[in-house]
Amino acid sequence: MCLAIPMEIKSIGADSSALAVADGIERAVSLMLIENPEIGDFVIVHAGFAIEKLDRAEAEERLKLFEELARVSA
Repeated sequence: MCLAIPMEIKSIGADSSALAVADGIERAVSLMLIENPEIGDFVIVHAGFAIEKLDRAEAEERLKLFEELARVSA
């Protein structure tokens, strides 16, 4: 099963790529599918691609749900 997770854009490269972070883990992601990405935006990342922008409140709520799932699964 694959999950798409909310990540915050920390830097943007010239080639439609970005460095994004979630829970202290940094990943290179493609921004090809996102309109007007900016540093500080939260995006849903799936298979290395940012596929949707989220507002901060929605991203934080989804991250809380992931934390709860991790606690229940442990």
